[in-house]
Amino acid sequence: MSRGIIIAGNESALINAIEIEAAKKTEYYALALIPNRLRSGPPESSAVSAVQAPPEKARVRLEWNPGSPISARTLIIGAENRLEHIDEAILVCDPPSIRRAAADLDMAEIEVLVNDHIKGWFFLVKEMTAVFRTQEKGTLALVYPETGGGGKDEAADLLGPAALAAFRSLAHNLLTAAYSEPYLTLGFSGAETGDETGFAAFIFKQLDEGNRKNNGKLHKYGKLGFFR
Repeated sequence: MSRGIIIAGNESALINAIEIEAAKKTEYYALALIPNRLRSGPPESSAVSAVQAPPEKARVRLEWNPGSPISARTLIIGAENRLEHIDEAILVCDPPSIRRAAADLDMAEIEVLVNDHIKGWFFLVKEMTAVFRTQEKGTLALVYPETGGGGKDEAADLLGPAALAAFRSLAHNLLTAAYSEPYLTLGFSGAETGDETGFAAFIFKQLDEGNRKNNGKLHKYGKLGFFR
């Protein structure tokens, strides 16, 4: 039986690296990308040139409007239909960076960040965990980088860290509640940029093991070792 993997998040080097690892584990996987609707152009986190492009033949693209709860449900149904079953859901929060003074923030971009990069995760988690609870198995993997705030001469990124903090809080609460659920919940944080390939390989090493002792655990990855 083919391994049913769905990956969701915004376009970035990290999600590309995770796609490449997924393609090694199964014939095809489902991918749902958060659309780039920001007015300021491609965000910093969408720099994908550092990672090899994932194989198109393994990718099953699914449409997703993160700000819509109906879209979250439709996405899960679409993944179940295309994959036949969902074994692992890998949610990757690597929000775009918008460096701008507070007075210069774009109102439309604030709406996009809140709808797509905050609300969207809550809608998707609700639908995905309901499926795992019903089938009494599955693995929910919550992935996020621990990115820095930029140099002292750069404008502050007021939006990206807020979205990341919301996802981190969601992840920590899901990990705390994991012991009462029939499925596995694993957290992954990476402190180093530029090593997306290693981070992705580390994530799948834990997923492959499927060790129930790791349920509810946050795994930290870094150059000084897998755990720190």
